[in-house]
Amino acid sequence: MTMYGRVTSALGKRPKGIEHSEMRQRQRDFCAGMTANSVAIITNNPVAIRSRDTHHRHRFNSYLHYLTGWHGEDGVAVFFQSDGDWKCRLYVRPRNVKMEIWTGKRPGLGGALSGWPVDETMSRNDINENLSELLNDIENVYHIHGLDKEVDDVVDSVLHGGEPMDPRSIIDEMRVIKSNGEIALMLYSADLASYAHVEAMRECKPGMGEWHMQSIIEGCFLHHKSEWSYPSIVGSGDNATILHYNENKDIMKDGDLVLIDAGCEIDGYASDITRTFPVNGQFTEAQRAIYELVLKAQLAGIEACQAGSPWSAMHRATSEVLAQGLIDLKILNCTLEDALGEDFNGLYRQFFMHGTGHFLGLDVHDVGGGRQGDDKPERILTPGMVVTIEPGLYFGSWREDIEIDRKWAGIGVRIEDDVLISENGPVVLTANCPKEITEIEGLVGFN
Repeated sequence: MTMYGRVTSALGKRPKGIEHSEMRQRQRDFCAGMTANSVAIITNNPVAIRSRDTHHRHRFNSYLHYLTGWHGEDGVAVFFQSDGDWKCRLYVRPRNVKMEIWTGKRPGLGGALSGWPVDETMSRNDINENLSELLNDIENVYHIHGLDKEVDDVVDSVLHGGEPMDPRSIIDEMRVIKSNGEIALMLYSADLASYAHVEAMRECKPGMGEWHMQSIIEGCFLHHKSEWSYPSIVGSGDNATILHYNENKDIMKDGDLVLIDAGCEIDGYASDITRTFPVNGQFTEAQRAIYELVLKAQLAGIEACQAGSPWSAMHRATSEVLAQGLIDLKILNCTLEDALGEDFNGLYRQFFMHGTGHFLGLDVHDVGGGRQGDDKPERILTPGMVVTIEPGLYFGSWREDIEIDRKWAGIGVRIEDDVLISENGPVVLTANCPKEITEIEGLVGFN
């Protein structure tokens, strides 16, 4: 069997990208949300320098991709009214053989017009003069500052110091509910990430480096024409108790747990999975106790993903299980009320510091609010939303702010799945990634 052959066989056919007809409807909905006599400008992410004349790999702006599907550098979409109808104009770099020899072929104006759902294309080289002319006599400009200095300067000169309106207030609401096409891409992304985690479990042995696990997972992504949706976290031992650890530089020791938080993108749509398992394939008694508690909390959080429930129901469900479990294990010596606190800020937060989940989509921490601690109105769970459920417990032996029995020291456990809200209850998109103890112990190290 070829490298990652098991994954390729299990994945099946890759779904199509979002249809142009769906993007056209998105454009109509976006334009309908704008005020009269407006122009909207959606720029791309800038190219970032890695060192001297070497650049980071470019990743398109999610808003631009959502509305047009454009995935190259430099593209700028402009929405304006002409003869009573809304039009989408895409500014792109024209063909240039000398530059294309170095950096690859460009669609050019003709290719962009025929290959993307837009009404017209113009040269990016002419955007300064052309955009200034288009914005004359316009009452409102929708634009996100800070991504494209040339466009920023044009907008600022037209507004004479005034502030543009923010198009995200319209598009973010559109992006919260996923279409069938988006869900298909996210399911495929979830499957690929699930099987990549399984491959890492199969290969895991004491003495391997955290970076070896990273290479197995990210190699699986690349092998299937994907890439990570966020920098992979591979933390063993005490490193698993650092929430955003991503140095991935230490040797994994016999007797330690390893926590892997890694996901990928398919046509921009992200997956986000965390699994924690023993490096040697067998949980110790203390590790098993903490893992079972986190898994119980996670299952309660998933069950709380019911259409019509408030966003906080997920966090309440996981928090109540974790707080009671910490009392039962005698890690906390207090009442459940004190453990939870008045607003989930009680003593249990010493060991569970983050929220239960977030929206997932074209961004791994997707738009729409809802995250624990944000200041937006509480969301109601609605069919078509995709969220993560990811409770965890962390007992860093390096921490001086907590007192714990030594048997818990160095244990960090997080379990995370991607969940679709549906009329018929929660649908776990990442169900192909094992998390039961018997499954894990029967898999780790058995390649």
